[in-house]
Amino acid sequence: MVETTPRSAGADRLAQIRERLFTSVIGDVMDMQGLRQQFLPPHIRAVLPHKMLVGRAMPVREEDCTTQGDFGLMFKALDDLRQGEVYICTGASPRYALWGELMSTRAHALGAAGAVLDGFHRDTSGILAVGLPVFSAGAYAQDQRGRGRVTDFRCEIRFANGTIVAPGDIIVADDDGVLVIPKAHLDEVVEAALVKVDGEEEVRRLIEKGEGTQAIFHRTGIM
Repeated sequence: MVETTPRSAGADRLAQIRERLFTSVIGDVMDMQGLRQQFLPPHIRAVLPHKMLVGRAMPVREEDCTTQGDFGLMFKALDDLRQGEVYICTGASPRYALWGELMSTRAHALGAAGAVLDGFHRDTSGILAVGLPVFSAGAYAQDQRGRGRVTDFRCEIRFANGTIVAPGDIIVADDDGVLVIPKAHLDEVVEAALVKVDGEEEVRRLIEKGEGTQAIFHRTGIM
């Protein structure tokens, strides 16, 4: 028997998320475990609907600037993306785009899982053509050159709603939002979410048979 390494075990967990889970159920179980500030702000939405994103966080910190042509560490951060990672960025004002077609092309070539932006993207048609999952606040063509720059990456970042993302945390995003699973809690969160999904399937069958929701919730605690 081949021994399972922590890295392969983590990959198995990510596969289980992709195949069986979704943000609502993961968020519910994290709430029950006391992890109650794990969703990113609700304005961050999928550029391409119905496309799930699961990967490990490569956090990026951006800030406003006034130096023309200064992208800071943006190119270095982009080139440092590894297979299965998510470029996740916050810190900028909503005056310019943080991501575009060529960044998607580079991230896709490196095997990245996608991008999550606390701000705008641009080149929407090009991003859709590349097919890399991107989540943002919407489309806005204003360039970040001379307006924003990357100041650090592979560092802990904090969103305006208080959610913290550390390098290697698990990012899960779908049509209902974007959340972060702290890497130290991956196993317990996925195990609990799988149990809840099975329970919800049973509740769905009971509802389809005509049982009332009050009785079902009293018996199962699920709704």
